[in-house]
Amino acid sequence: MINVTKTFLPPQEEYSKILQRAWQDGWITNRGKLVQELENKLKGYLKVSYLLATTNGTLPIQMAIKALQLTGEIITTPFSYVATTSSIVWEGCNPVFVDIHPLYLTIDETKIEAAITKKTSAILATHVFGNPCAVEAINSIAKKHGLKVIYDAAHCFGVTYKDKSIFEYGDISTCSFHATKLFHTGEGGALFTKDENLYNKLFYHHNFGHQGKEAFQGLGINAKMSELQAALGLAVLPYIEEIMGQREKIANKYSKLFSNCNIQLLKIREGITWNYSYYPIILKDENQLLIIKKDLEANSIFPRRYFYPSLNTLNYTENSTMPISDSVSKRILCLPMCFNLSIQDVDKISKIICRHL
Repeated sequence: MINVTKTFLPPQEEYSKILQRAWQDGWITNRGKLVQELENKLKGYLKVSYLLATTNGTLPIQMAIKALQLTGEIITTPFSYVATTSSIVWEGCNPVFVDIHPLYLTIDETKIEAAITKKTSAILATHVFGNPCAVEAINSIAKKHGLKVIYDAAHCFGVTYKDKSIFEYGDISTCSFHATKLFHTGEGGALFTKDENLYNKLFYHHNFGHQGKEAFQGLGINAKMSELQAALGLAVLPYIEEIMGQREKIANKYSKLFSNCNIQLLKIREGITWNYSYYPIILKDENQLLIIKKDLEANSIFPRRYFYPSLNTLNYTENSTMPISDSVSKRILCLPMCFNLSIQDVDKISKIICRHL
């Protein structure tokens, strides 16, 4: 069986050796030595200003909205994982959707200004499949209208734009360290910002608002990463270059095999160092997608319709028509992509797909 992804697991003895340090200290959570070590190592590897490790990748979006004191309307994309929109609604704000670019699949920056009203407080955009938004254009729009910018960068570990970490853009960026991601801690995530004061605010937010043991800085929740998660991250991190290198080979092989097929591939923006986090294909129509998906599954190959459905169709949002997102979400399929996927498997998957094209 070939799934759309497979969790990379380092040698168990390496994880156990790191975890033994937590056992020796008797310290399993509440920002122990392993969490702090992981944050420092990630900060150095990613070359970011401020980083805060969290227990998952959704709480950082909610905390970002809270820390920036956003109200009213937040402009966002309909083409993302549900957590992007649900976090806006969860925090009492209203998502206002702007359609996506048909090739990059990120929010169409040329359509953002038309969606801005007196109630707009921020732009929350998603870097799709590790392919960043038009960050410079969005920054200019935000400055012009006095808006905050949050990036859902769940897929962007290791991605750079003009030799700078994509996490350095926007007021706050968030990332997921879920088991399906390139770098993972089983469950986990992180917040990134360039603003020291904002980092301090986020720090208090993620630990109930604690300022020491007996005082509180303000409102907070529990978003702390545990030592168990951090240990796994410390065990995975030494392999990250090897993981991305292998995925690059797989992606390049897919692209070569699809070069003569009638198929649309994701267009990566110029100036980007991509991380090969996903390999999506866009088909002619939904019927063709369903036929191909059925054939793949009959051969024990399980791709994923990702992102589907378009988020503007959720029953807790104001239903709006987003022609490009509505269309792409019905036609896009993420193919198997993982560290140990063989080239022979890539050949098999590609042949099954191309015979329907």
